[in-house]
Amino acid sequence: MSQTIGERLAALRAQMAVRGYDGFIVPRADAHQSEVSAPRDNCLAFISGFTGSAGLALVLAETALIFVDGRYDIQVRREVDETLFEIRHLHHAPIDHWMRHHARAGLAIGFDPMLITGALHDRMAVAMASVGGRLVPCADDLFDLVWPARPPAPVGPVLAMPASVAGETSADKRRRAGQAIRQAGAVTLVETLPDNIAWLLNVRGADIAMNPVPQSFLLLATDGSAEWFVDSRKIGNDRADFELEGVRLTAPAQFLDRITEIVRNGPVLADPQFSPVAVRLAVEAAQGTMIAQANPLTLLKARKTAVELAGYRRCHVEDGAALTEFLAWVSSEGRRRETSDHPVTELEAEARLLAFRQCRQGFLEPSFRSISASGENAALCHYTAAEASNAAIDSRAPYLIDSGGQYLDGTTDVTRTLFLGPATAEIRRTYTAVLKGFLALIMTTMPIGTQGHQLDAFARRPLWDLGLDYDHGTGHGVGHRLLVHEYPHRFSKLATPYGLEPGHIMTIEPGYYEAGRYGLRIENQVEVVEAGPGFCRFASLTLAPIDLSAANLPDLTAAEIAFLDAYHRQVRAALLPLVSTSAQAFLIDQTQPVAERSEQFDRDG
Repeated sequence: MSQTIGERLAALRAQMAVRGYDGFIVPRADAHQSEVSAPRDNCLAFISGFTGSAGLALVLAETALIFVDGRYDIQVRREVDETLFEIRHLHHAPIDHWMRHHARAGLAIGFDPMLITGALHDRMAVAMASVGGRLVPCADDLFDLVWPARPPAPVGPVLAMPASVAGETSADKRRRAGQAIRQAGAVTLVETLPDNIAWLLNVRGADIAMNPVPQSFLLLATDGSAEWFVDSRKIGNDRADFELEGVRLTAPAQFLDRITEIVRNGPVLADPQFSPVAVRLAVEAAQGTMIAQANPLTLLKARKTAVELAGYRRCHVEDGAALTEFLAWVSSEGRRRETSDHPVTELEAEARLLAFRQCRQGFLEPSFRSISASGENAALCHYTAAEASNAAIDSRAPYLIDSGGQYLDGTTDVTRTLFLGPATAEIRRTYTAVLKGFLALIMTTMPIGTQGHQLDAFARRPLWDLGLDYDHGTGHGVGHRLLVHEYPHRFSKLATPYGLEPGHIMTIEPGYYEAGRYGLRIENQVEVVEAGPGFCRFASLTLAPIDLSAANLPDLTAAEIAFLDAYHRQVRAALLPLVSTSAQAFLIDQTQPVAERSEQFDRDG
């Protein structure tokens, strides 16, 4: 790891030259399309220095390009040497767009087929063919050759999740999934997403911190029998608690070879959005038939059982108590130590929040690395505090804390923006717009089956009225003691074909970010619940006060005020018995009715 980025690029280019590649694609993803990868799979970070969760690079003989989405526009320029990489937008100017407009005839670009999805491969293949170039699958892992002391593959222990917590046995899940496979016209499902596998088999894992899923692959037949490609060291010898009847264990290295065998039984089903193109290439090599369509497990997993929903509700009470203790602490300590030689810092606050969560019943670990961000650092949507950037938390700028927890029976994700001092008129205006956007979406009643992109503009409209916007989605699904970002449901400008229905879990999180100055975001996790025949609405799972000190309260409508007052009554009733005396005073102050807060503001000027 002592090599410079330039030396790493030179080593990769040397391997490219040996194989006759004019370019090589380095995605952020691993073989499972994980948002957070194991250290050995962080090849994009190794070759470029970029540590964000979404992106890819194209390394050419003389230059290189890196593609990232809008969440990382500031971060990528801090982490990547622009003399070595050209920076492009992952979605607005994607790699296939570059290929179509800049590649030349005869250009050969190599790629690892286990790291590229079928959908991305096809877009790039069409673009390359349009200019007379070609994509070349690489049989070797080039990073084994260019990365000295590359970390080994993880072997975190796999744990059984009882059906009493999951709400359904693995056998019942596999039978339901088998019916969906049969209805799709296939005989076998090829599954490469670890969270789908963990959900299906009622297991959880520890390969990657804060992502409680074991890295593995799976083949599922229509009769509910399965072949699980998992390192046996993760499971150990005592397997009495696992639901493995009808499940055959096989080494992961045999995964692609088994695909070439099972195609003899009939068509296989794989999701082109997530499964590596290596799956399709293996099917084609064996002259089999592949049905490329959405994975039925993903949709089955998204509809939570009554037991899972009860777990979410319980753990959010615990999480809300921890967050309220934290907000009370940082509000008090931040002001008290502001002028001292040791002000509260982002890293200290992050550690203190973890300590508060560790005191709560059922807490296991964070659900992601907290975004503890003060001032200009909060303008980076996915900022993580470090010694070099560790800013003070004080009254001069808003403080943003985005965090969550993994509990025995659920997963949480919540953001609050806290103001320790008076906000400027500009920040009050934008924070009010963020608040009104949050309220517009969380208060919405909609027909069952409404899709996320049809709702996204509700949260953006107040910002659009000011000529402002944010370059990230407005919300996402959340797993049940699984991944904090759970596909397929989302609120986004990008179209999504998946409708919302009771039993789905989402976040609602509009924000605004002024580069170099500040960032604002409010986020609640919500449950989709019935709201009369054919309709549904959002019920908040998150229980934590929303700071209204920087909001222009006269700009709120009567309906918005009524919602905030009702929400804060709910928060106070749930949390007041659970928090310390000092936090109780903070909670009572933060949850007072809007009318009382407005009267106090009028008295205080």
